[in-house]
Amino acid sequence: MFGGVSLDNRVQNIFINTKEQIGCILIKNSDEPFIDNNFFYVTGLNKGLFEGSVAILYPDGHIKLIVSELEFEIAKKAKAEIKFYKNKKEYKEILNSSISSFKTVGLNFKGISHKDFYKLKDEFQKINFLDVSESFQKSRLIKDELEIKLIKEACRISDKVMKKIPEILKIGMKEYELAAEIDYLMQKNGADRTAFETISSFGKNSSEPHYSHGNNKLKKGDFVLCDFGACFKKYNSDITRTFVFGKASSKQKEMHKIVLEAQKIGFETIKPGLKACDVHKKVGSFIDNTNYKGRFIHSTGHPLGLSVHDGEARLGTDCEFELKENMVFTIEPGIYLPGYGGIRIEDDILIKKEGIEVLTESPRGLLEI
Repeated sequence: MFGGVSLDNRVQNIFINTKEQIGCILIKNSDEPFIDNNFFYVTGLNKGLFEGSVAILYPDGHIKLIVSELEFEIAKKAKAEIKFYKNKKEYKEILNSSISSFKTVGLNFKGISHKDFYKLKDEFQKINFLDVSESFQKSRLIKDELEIKLIKEACRISDKVMKKIPEILKIGMKEYELAAEIDYLMQKNGADRTAFETISSFGKNSSEPHYSHGNNKLKKGDFVLCDFGACFKKYNSDITRTFVFGKASSKQKEMHKIVLEAQKIGFETIKPGLKACDVHKKVGSFIDNTNYKGRFIHSTGHPLGLSVHDGEARLGTDCEFELKENMVFTIEPGIYLPGYGGIRIEDDILIKKEGIEVLTESPRGLLEI
C-alpha cells in the first residue's frame, strides 16, 4: 500500500489494458528531460530524478527497480525489489539478468528516447519489444483515490494564489514580474514547483493561447490573462482567469459572459458514458452561434494528472473515447481576437457517477481591478 492505495493494482491494470501477450514491461529513463512519468506512476515515488533508472513491471503487480547508487535511498521508499548499480558494467549485468529470459517485453514508445530504444534492440536482439504506450494512457486516465487527493491539493494551492493576484497588479507592472510573483506564491503555499511555464499576458498578448510572458507593461483597460498550475507530489493543477485592469468595455464584458456561459455548458454536459467530442461540440457550437464564430481555436479541455496534458485524450472534435468516472479534465473555453485580446476561463473537474465535481473554486465572474 502507498498512501492507502495498492500500487499493485496500477501495474495490473496496465497489463489488463495491454492487447499483446508480454512477459514484462520495461520503463527506461534517459537523462533529464527524458524522464518517463510512468516511472513515478507505478512506484508512487514523488522525489528524486532517477536518470538512467529502469522499472520492470510484472503481470502480478511486482516491480523491480534498477537505480544508480545516487537514488538508492529514495528508491527504498517504493514497494519494489531494488537493485542498484555503481557503474555501467553493473547496470548492464543487472538488466541482462532481469529481462534476457523474456521473448516479448513491453515498452512505452512515447516515453523512451530514440537512442535508448535502439540500444536495447542492439543489446537484446532475441527480444521482441512491443509498444504498450496506449496501455499506460488508458490506465492513467482513471485516477485512484491517492491521485485525486494529490490533484485536489494542487488545485487548492492554485486557488490560494489566484485569490492574491488582484492585490499584486499595478499600473506599469511587466508581464514577467507578475509571472514571478505567481510562481513564488505557489511554492510559498506548498507547491513543489510550477506545473508548467506560467502564462501572464496583458492586452493583445492575451489573444495568444500559449503566450507565456514578456516585458509588456500593464495599462488601464488591458485584459490580464493568468494561466498557471501547481505541482504537488508530482500531480498538477491548471487554472486560468482573465481580469480587466480598470473598467471593462462593453465588448470585454460580452466576451467574458459568452466564455463563462460556454464553460457552464461544458460543466453541465460532461458525464460518464458520453463521448469526449460531444462535450466539445456543444461548447464550440454555442460560441460559434455568437459574434465570435471561429474564435474558439482549441479543444474544450485535456486530461490532467502526472502530466499537465496527461495523454492524448482531449475534449476535442475528433476524440471518440468514452468518458468514465474518476477521470480528471480541464474545462477551458476561450475567445481570441488577434490584435485585441482574449479571454479564457479554465477549471479542473473530476468526473463522478452523476456529473462532475469542480476542483478549482476561484470566482469566475469578470473582475475589474
